Amino acid sequence: MPSKNKTIVTAEPGKQELFITREFDAPRELVYKAHIDPKLYAQWLGPHGYEMILEKFEPVSGGKYRYIHKDKAGNEYGFHGTFHTMTEKLMIQTFEFEGMPEPGHVTLDTMRLEKLPNDRTRVTIQSVFQSVADRDGMVQSGMETGVREGYERLDEILTGMK
Repeated sequence: MPSKNKTIVTAEPGKQELFITREFDAPRELVYKAHIDPKLYAQWLGPHGYEMILEKFEPVSGGKYRYIHKDKAGNEYGFHGTFHTMTEKLMIQTFEFEGMPEPGHVTLDTMRLEKLPNDRTRVTIQSVFQSVADRDGMVQSGMETGVREGYERLDEILTGMK
């Protein structure tokens, strides 16, 4: 059953940033846990139909991560970055898609987890890109679908954790 909570991606023309907003019917502690527990994280991150291979996952300030999304045809898409701040209220990390023609297209992601009434949580992510072209390329790549589908799976996991 699809969630009543919608994923909203806002990308204003000509800006190097985008925002992702999503509410969850779960307390902040559980939403945070789903972002730092490698077993949970591997179950929900990314689009449907991809296998998640978590190669490195150190969700602490200064820790690194690398994962691969593998599609049904065996194509692999790698991503990596560094965690800068990891708290229940605020997570800051870099993000880089390894499929770019040349390296250096690093994004700075700031995620805020806000407690809402009735044990709910609002996640707000600001992603700042190196250029408007990088931001537009990410939007055109289908990133929104991957985020939405991942959060739908996260809803299911959070329901099971309550």
